[in-house]
Amino acid sequence: MANTQTSVPVFTAGQVLTAAQQNQINTGIPVFADSSARDAAFGGTGEKTLAEGQFAFLEDSDTTQFYDGSGWQAVGVAPGLVLISSTTIGTTVSNVTVTGAFSSAYDNYKIIVSGGTSSTNNPLRLVLGATTTGYYAGYHRITYSGPTLVTSSDINSVAFTQIGYANSNGLNANIDLQSPNLAKNTFCSSQNGQNATTGQSVVFNGFLNDTTQYTDFKLSTTSGTLTGGTIKLYGYANS
Repeated sequence: MANTQTSVPVFTAGQVLTAAQQNQINTGIPVFADSSARDAAFGGTGEKTLAEGQFAFLEDSDTTQFYDGSGWQAVGVAPGLVLISSTTIGTTVSNVTVTGAFSSAYDNYKIIVSGGTSSTNNPLRLVLGATTTGYYAGYHRITYSGPTLVTSSDINSVAFTQIGYANSNGLNANIDLQSPNLAKNTFCSSQNGQNATTGQSVVFNGFLNDTTQYTDFKLSTTSGTLTGGTIKLYGYANS
């Protein structure tokens, strides 16, 4: 095979290297900006012919790959959950929009909201794009004292509500979205704790009844303002 080595040679100062020795050096791991730059680096004039055993590192995805003779393959196990963006919430804002959030790179996403404060004790809500109709959901609220179970639903609402909570001691939301960038209904589920007078645990499930391919989302409270905290967006690897 073109890249097969039987030893790792040691060179001395001033030694003249043969072409074969230089080819052994070239089996190291070159770094490329992306897959397009990688593909353009082989087979041209003065360039090495791509062959089985070649490694490459891509900066845009921070992945190491090897060529198996017919295509590039990932080295090791790729992470199942990939951090896409981290958005810092400003001071006394009524809402935060995250643009360029969803793309064809992932079918499913996770949003985690933490830190910060709110001027009022109220649920967080989530809007996809500029759509303010067609949100359907059901959720269970269980009070910590009692306990008491309360079930509620939203029919053709303006947003996914009850997907998180905000008060003076912090913001919290753990949201999963399925298919926001596909031409399908978008499904949403979340779990959160609501630190109201009695304290509540909320489990939420719903869907947006359209087939728009969304790229952005907006987070807000039902009233009041937000200050500080972060919105971390993750993508679930498709394979």
